[in-house]
Amino acid sequence: MKTSYLFLAEGFEEVEAMTPVDVMRRAGMEVYTVSITKNREVKGAHGVTVLADKTIDEIDADDAEWLITPGGMPGATNLAASGKLSDMLTNQYRKDGRIASICASPAVVLAPLGIVRGQNATCYPSFKDDLIKGGANYIDDRVVISGNLITSNGPSSALFFALAIVSETLGEDVSASVGAGMLLD
Repeated sequence: MKTSYLFLAEGFEEVEAMTPVDVMRRAGMEVYTVSITKNREVKGAHGVTVLADKTIDEIDADDAEWLITPGGMPGATNLAASGKLSDMLTNQYRKDGRIASICASPAVVLAPLGIVRGQNATCYPSFKDDLIKGGANYIDDRVVISGNLITSNGPSSALFFALAIVSETLGEDVSASVGAGMLLD
């Protein structure tokens, strides 16, 4: 199994970042949190500071399983402003690699890069128009899987988003087992 990376920028939505990392690790997946700056300490939208596993300069995403972008504001805007992250996401997309994005990020981070063009996708409802302008077919649902792209609509969907990543990587049985262990059933 390849390594996955979840990117953190100042103002990230804490639930949307920590839930996928937790669930993916429960499933046995290798996933690292990555600060997009040289500072590993990243403060979330609600004042929770997280110590990222790595900085963006310390990773090589060329062979990544998943590149994951949480939402939150101004977290999504800060992610979109990172040229290094934009290059990583664009390269992942061009080689048909897996990308997962939640809340504002599908519209704010992925749409300007052309990653959602022609894809079914969702996002936080107030960013719907931006997602559509990016060429996506907006679907009003918690989680939307379209090829190698998983998008989700917001904080309350973070667990379903995370389980979708596990399911697409390790299969529905593993995802169901992790969900059952978290008393989801």
